[in-house]
Amino acid sequence: MALIAFAQPFLFGTPVVLNRKQLLRAIKSGKIGSSQYVWLHQSMKRLREATLFLEVRKQDGSFNYAVGKMVSFNILRDVSFDGGSETYMYTLDPRWVLMFGNHEYSLLDWRKRMQIRRGLDMAKTLQRLLATSADPIQRFALDDLKAQMQYASPLGKFQKALAAACKEVERLGIISAWRLEESTKGKPQLAMWR
Repeated sequence: MALIAFAQPFLFGTPVVLNRKQLLRAIKSGKIGSSQYVWLHQSMKRLREATLFLEVRKQDGSFNYAVGKMVSFNILRDVSFDGGSETYMYTLDPRWVLMFGNHEYSLLDWRKRMQIRRGLDMAKTLQRLLATSADPIQRFALDDLKAQMQYASPLGKFQKALAAACKEVERLGIISAWRLEESTKGKPQLAMWR
């Protein structure tokens, strides 16, 4: 999302030159050192390799529009790094306009995201999940959350880490309350109130 934000003054499909330190300051909090630069470089490679398939359907099930149905849709069409100037030059696929042109996206409060404390990446995932729906109460099955967050430890340890993440999003005012409860089917779930 930061790469899209930096590309806003330009036409999508035109190269954007961006200093790597400026990019890290926009997406990471805390001290910037060699490990952050390595992480950024690997992330840029992953973004170039990633292929996105986007399909939006109408309520009747027919296609509203589709991107990348039979053609690859890369997040970054091109990316290069110049070690001398410490800059990345990247080009976003111009089809991103389809995603943003019809307001088919969620907005994150970037200021709050940057205030999420170190080591609480689960809180970032919760913020993203909350942004995908306008429902005042949102419920998520713990098994689904655990799988989505790729958390390998036992459920009890996951629940403790999840509680810390919930307290963080509550501290930031992203939610007003939360609790772990049983679903109507007797399965453990997380409930969060905006």
